[in-house]
Amino acid sequence: MDKKSVSVDERRRAFLAGGSSALVALAAKGASAATAAAAPSPLRHGALGAGHHRATAKRVIYLFQGGGPAQMELFDYKPELMKRHLQEMPPSVMGTSRLTSMSSTQSTFPLVKPLRTFTQHGQCGAWVSDLMPHTARIVDELCFIKTVRTEPINHIPAVQFAQSGSQLNGRPSLGAWVSYGLGTDNRDLPSFIVMHSISFPFEQPIDSGSWSNGFLPSQFQGVRFLPGARPVVFLENPAGIGSADRRRALQYIATLAKRQYEKVGDPEIPSRISQYEMAYRMQSSIPEAIDLSDEPDSTFELYGPDSRKPGTFAYNCILARRLAERDVKFVQLYHRAWDHHDSLPMRIQGSAKSSDQASAALVLDLKQRGLLEDTLVVWGGEFGRTSYSQGRITAASYGRDHHIGCTTYWLAGGGVKAGHTHGETDDFSFSIAKDPVHMHDLHATMLHVLGIDHEKLTFRYQGRDFRLTDVHGKVVRTILA
Repeated sequence: MDKKSVSVDERRRAFLAGGSSALVALAAKGASAATAAAAPSPLRHGALGAGHHRATAKRVIYLFQGGGPAQMELFDYKPELMKRHLQEMPPSVMGTSRLTSMSSTQSTFPLVKPLRTFTQHGQCGAWVSDLMPHTARIVDELCFIKTVRTEPINHIPAVQFAQSGSQLNGRPSLGAWVSYGLGTDNRDLPSFIVMHSISFPFEQPIDSGSWSNGFLPSQFQGVRFLPGARPVVFLENPAGIGSADRRRALQYIATLAKRQYEKVGDPEIPSRISQYEMAYRMQSSIPEAIDLSDEPDSTFELYGPDSRKPGTFAYNCILARRLAERDVKFVQLYHRAWDHHDSLPMRIQGSAKSSDQASAALVLDLKQRGLLEDTLVVWGGEFGRTSYSQGRITAASYGRDHHIGCTTYWLAGGGVKAGHTHGETDDFSFSIAKDPVHMHDLHATMLHVLGIDHEKLTFRYQGRDFRLTDVHGKVVRTILA
């Protein structure tokens, strides 16, 4: 076409397209060299390749217990609470601790003893409440951390903090960071998969920000599996479209996307194409992975009666083991069962029963299949609970408020010490007496066993290098085997 025949509007559009392309390309280059240089295909080996050092774990299964399990009711045995039941919390212990609006107006803070009996178990002699009999039988496989502390005192920011290292939405979750850093060992399944237990009474909401990719490319967001035969929405082909039709369409889209990427350099283009390709492969890989018809009766007996019901925590634990067998890098289970502000004596028994057998079964199942050695299993919630009662105490009812000063986590496999307890709390399970572990420290340690130096896994965004642990965190080396 002759230059004189080109209209002013056409020249203007060409100029704006060229200018915006250059700006987008510059932004992409500054955001992440690894991402900007990527072709329209998944980052199978991750931004770090093999990682920074030798890994002791290949994958993580995170059993997140939403709502805040009461540590002194389950794993943190405190005889002093038995002695001082209904006595006022000593002001010297209470200090200036941060309180929620739900208990800050109380004029009295009576201590409450644990609901059930604690006994020692295993060769390690760990104290466990009889609320958790199945967990008690596997204590020699577990590493208890009694001194995990956090910062946000309300559920939503606390969950966000436990999952992403930040109280604010918009930051990448732990699973997204791992997926970005290490890529995938199974190109036919997402490297980061999320499952929720079906509705539980009095559950706390958990939104998709908890498994978000944040500012990382969108291919690293967790893929949520729903209960039932169709766990991923919009995965099936539309009516009249076959597999060959889908394959041809993807090839054509990929060709167009490659041209657009070469023109504008937008890192979301290859990320989007990788998701299209993953969805195509998942059409055949997902039905096989979630089909429990080949599981023997002994599996369901191990995980408990709920394990035959799709969507229960026990059912999801079996799926987590199957995904670990298929080398999914990060499996996140959310079990929102532990928010006991009132009616704790009744409610905590159901919560414990719903989590105890399946969690212990998962550890045993992984071990007998030779998978526990290189799989890190993590159990814990967003914070702990107060040793004093929230509200009025009756013979049949009391509650415990949120508490950020300490809570108990347990870890298994993946290169952590078995039959080990780290840290001590005070006589009231209220403050940390020895060896604190901040949530940032826990994250740093989880990355470490995967072969990642938490200070070196970064992503440049808006002119700053971000990381999961922000400017904090240290590896808890004393729990490493």
